[in-house]
Amino acid sequence: MARAAVMHAVGDKELDLRDDVTTVDPGPDHVKVKIKATGVCHSDLSVMTGVLPMPIPVVIGHEGAGVVTEVGDHVTNVQPGDHVVINWSPDCGTCPECLRGEPFLCMTFIGATFTEPRFQNEAGPVFGMAGCGTWAEEVVVPFQGAVKIAEDVPFEYAALLGCGIPTGVGAVINTARVRPGSKVAVVGAGGVGLSVIQGAKIAGASTILAIDPNVAKHPIAKQFGATHTATLENLDDTKGLLTAGQGFDYVFEVVGKATAIQTAWAATRRGGDVIVVGAGAADDNWQQSAFSLLFEGKSLKASLYGGCDLKRDIPLFVDLWRAGKLDIDSLITRRIRFEDLNDAVQALNSGDVIRQVVLFD
Repeated sequence: MARAAVMHAVGDKELDLRDDVTTVDPGPDHVKVKIKATGVCHSDLSVMTGVLPMPIPVVIGHEGAGVVTEVGDHVTNVQPGDHVVINWSPDCGTCPECLRGEPFLCMTFIGATFTEPRFQNEAGPVFGMAGCGTWAEEVVVPFQGAVKIAEDVPFEYAALLGCGIPTGVGAVINTARVRPGSKVAVVGAGGVGLSVIQGAKIAGASTILAIDPNVAKHPIAKQFGATHTATLENLDDTKGLLTAGQGFDYVFEVVGKATAIQTAWAATRRGGDVIVVGAGAADDNWQQSAFSLLFEGKSLKASLYGGCDLKRDIPLFVDLWRAGKLDIDSLITRRIRFEDLNDAVQALNSGDVIRQVVLFD
């Protein structure tokens, strides 16, 4: 038996923190992992509110790291005792998306999320968020969903390498491919937004504007590399000051709202790039005139999972961390216990934290 945080219905304000959940038996292509640390990400909250659909009942959580305890007969990439990061969107390696070199678009295992429960308890089968469910002490994932990491990386850092950091930094280096000397703006200074800011600094952007209505986040954004900050009210004046009114070369939307995409679009120069990072609701529509789409010359790009191949990119992020260029520790506002998860959800909902990490040991 293991502890796990279960959601029984969309809209639940609190999760059912249980101690009687077990994983399904791993198959020949699966890996069983004892979770050591798991992040509390805004996408977890989006599952609870129904913005991101998941089958129920479901164990929440998708950003985690731990130790391999069991492997199937066909598994060769990891072995018991290995430290691993959970990849919530593993790539099959054989679908058209994978063969095109876009593993972050692979739907093979994401599709199975809705039909294959990962856990069970006395009431019956329980699904795992994104096929993971890292707010549990143990998970079973496809072997592609367990990415080996060096043992000197603390588990709470490794957990963030499973979602927040690759989504943010990856959007800069993989999707936008920000050029040195560029002018960058970031709409939303939450955990992923701060990772975008770090990515822009690493890429050599000369100007990095953090845009957030919560002015309490502005000093934090500067700590991570923002050169300037703005609220929505003074954004136009700030754009005029920093770009002579032309707009920014790259603007990242990291909120997951149509209004935020519009803010990003308006802040982008003619011929610039708007990169959508935030996960929005299916019925939250954004529109732009056909005239503007053509004559403003702007590109709208989606950045799912930061365009990452975690097998390739996690070693890169670890090297950046070792070199002192990627600050992971400062992203962690609180280290908490499993029994604090419902309080953590409320803190996330109120916007009082960057990242909270659950430590199981």
